[in-house]
Amino acid sequence: GETIDEEPEQAIASQQHEEESIGIEISPELLGSIANLQSDVEAWMSRPDDEVLTGELVDKIGTLKQDENIVQKGDSFQKLLETIERLTQAVNGGNQLLSFDNKMLIESAFESIQKATEGNEAAEQSKINRELIDKIDQILDLEQKKQTEKKVPDEIETEAATATAEEDIAEKEQAKAELISSQEQAFQLAEEETKERRRHTSRVQHEMVRVRSDLLDELVNFAGEVSIYRSRVEQQIGGFAGNLGELDQTVIRLREQLRHLDIETEAQIDARYHDNVERLNEDDEEFDPLEFDRFTTMQQLSRSMAESLNDLQNIESSLANLSRETETLLLQQSRVNSELQESLIQTRMMPLVEHAPRLRRVVRQTASELKKNVNLQFSGVEVEMDRAIVTRILAPLEHMLRNSVSHGIESPAQRKKAGKRKDGIIEIKLFQEGSEIVMLISDDGAGINKSAIVKKAIKQGLMNKGDKLSDQEIYHFILADGFSTAEELSQISGRGVGMDVVVSEVKQLGGSLNINSEEGVGTTFTIRLPLSLTASRALLIKAADHQYAIPLLSVRGIERIEHSRLLEVMKQEKPTYQWVDGDYELHYLSELLGFDKGGAHTDMLRRPLLMVQSGELRMALIVDVLHGSREIVVKSLGTQLSVLPEFSGASIMGDGSVILILDIPALLRRSTQQHREHLKEKVVEKVSRSEPVIMVVDDSITVRKVTERLLKKQQMQCVTAKDGVDALSQLERMIPDVMLLDIEMPRMDGYELATNMRNSENEAIKNIPIIMITSRTGDKHRQRAMEIGVNAYLGKPFAESELLENIHHYLPEEFKERIQ
Repeated sequence: GETIDEEPEQAIASQQHEEESIGIEISPELLGSIANLQSDVEAWMSRPDDEVLTGELVDKIGTLKQDENIVQKGDSFQKLLETIERLTQAVNGGNQLLSFDNKMLIESAFESIQKATEGNEAAEQSKINRELIDKIDQILDLEQKKQTEKKVPDEIETEAATATAEEDIAEKEQAKAELISSQEQAFQLAEEETKERRRHTSRVQHEMVRVRSDLLDELVNFAGEVSIYRSRVEQQIGGFAGNLGELDQTVIRLREQLRHLDIETEAQIDARYHDNVERLNEDDEEFDPLEFDRFTTMQQLSRSMAESLNDLQNIESSLANLSRETETLLLQQSRVNSELQESLIQTRMMPLVEHAPRLRRVVRQTASELKKNVNLQFSGVEVEMDRAIVTRILAPLEHMLRNSVSHGIESPAQRKKAGKRKDGIIEIKLFQEGSEIVMLISDDGAGINKSAIVKKAIKQGLMNKGDKLSDQEIYHFILADGFSTAEELSQISGRGVGMDVVVSEVKQLGGSLNINSEEGVGTTFTIRLPLSLTASRALLIKAADHQYAIPLLSVRGIERIEHSRLLEVMKQEKPTYQWVDGDYELHYLSELLGFDKGGAHTDMLRRPLLMVQSGELRMALIVDVLHGSREIVVKSLGTQLSVLPEFSGASIMGDGSVILILDIPALLRRSTQQHREHLKEKVVEKVSRSEPVIMVVDDSITVRKVTERLLKKQQMQCVTAKDGVDALSQLERMIPDVMLLDIEMPRMDGYELATNMRNSENEAIKNIPIIMITSRTGDKHRQRAMEIGVNAYLGKPFAESELLENIHHYLPEEFKERIQ
């Protein structure tokens, strides 16, 4: 009985072992190899008849087949790679066409391998592999059968002729073979040597060491701290050198004074000698009156002071030499530290190509759901970016790709009618401009429908019918919160959530987003991102007695303008400054930051002007003082200051002071969109009169969803925030009629948010009714909430009727009659 029981247990154990081996952890090196191989496949698809590309691709597939991780995955993965290899060779040999279906099969095969390496449903992927192998085998067998049927009659007809011809050329071929045999041998030896050298070089280049990302981030932070302390030492050495200069001038002045003192003392001695010459003894006349026995006490002291002064000068000279040597060492340390920081930052860099399979999968799945044919192409994906930037930009990229497939690329029938190729094309192009990465996401679809956007904007009250806005201002509406032109709600589009999140994430990364479109031709989104989040080259300026840093990548040039001319230009209705490449809107930086535009430097004869640009937006900023440029270490602002849109970060200077880094794109948007924001504010009032707006602030997504459904049933608009920081950010764009607030939340809790609101200078925010809903039902918590100024306090779980009754009580009078 025991023997019978053990067999199924062994079988089950074997099966479990097989499934575990399929889901084994894969090394990052293998993931990189698969991503690079997919890029090679894409390049080969564009030139399938290229023998070199085909050979390299087949070699890499063969190498991947022998990888230990792939072997442990199971036979289906090796067989799938072999099948891809056969299909590749068949296409290159002209025996198979690279049709759209064949492309999809190859991409699906690599997608299956990619999913398995990510640990996603490995056992199921093995089943999918077998299905893919069967499909490719059927295509190859069918094509081989056709080729065989075609060759049989041809071979019968040409058999006799071929035999005769072969006899005639046999002798010629033999002579030719003898002639070139030695050349071929030499060529083969050289080729094998080259291949071996390439293999060795490839092995050396791909040697890698695993380092935890948090440890790497910590090392980068330490390198930044070293730079800060070095700056402080440099500043102190500079102050020491300045003091040495003062000491040198003092020594020179003291030496001159001592010289005058010696001259005066000797003159007095000589005068006294002539007055008393008759009373001197004859024996004393052998000595000159200025000799040592005639020296006065004053003269001896002056001589001693001169010797001490010489000693002081020698010490000052030694200190000056020591200071110069220290400065030289600091320069060397600065160079080494910069190289260390750059090397550490370089280790954080990664190319976007490693995530190309994930982005292709998004496009393929979306296109399949919408029954469209779309190809995703990459250009410049080998450009490296900070790993943190790549990780955070992936989700926005995926949403933009879905939008391009959903809203941009037309259906096959529409594209045919428009005279376009059947397959739509989306291209992601990356390139580097200075310290900035430029990412272009373009498609050859229908473009942005401006009339639909305008119609929706008027409907939502974002603009009036008679308003004349530029294309950029119209396109900017799609970045608004909750804006969507989709006619139907689906999992892909129409939810009104997405582009506002995209532009918010780009802004948090210190970048900018610009849109260009032509109806019927396509759309291009331009994203500009910093090369790194840890270090930046910045220009230090002063405005309204405050020091700020401006990233150099935003500064196009520096000019100085006469104060009298500046006053004349500022009298214009729309002040502009004409520079080399066009007109720049003229603004006082201090005024944009909310300070007085004059400051303490209105008496300057010439004021500095900074020509700044972000995308298509340009501006000439009037500043008070320029302090030069330097490398700064970028620090996060923290939760309290992160809600300020004018600043992207902060840095610590050499003297320990903290300066804020200006977000130039945000300042440009603020100045150029004042008219549109004014219209938006007017319309928000109109919208708020039509139905009440309730803001739900809770870190629990379940509570937010449940409460949102409840409020929508009562014909109320609902906006949600995940914590206090998120709520404050949204309050800058709209004012709700009532706020439902939780206490315990990350970043900023309910007490802090309520305190901020009640202390706000904005009366509209200050007077928002707050209903606090929390599981903390104790008297102490309730009392504190009431002291802050909370209007009502409810415990969880709450009764729907009680909540609605409280909301109804605090609604404006205009809604109470309609909403019971």
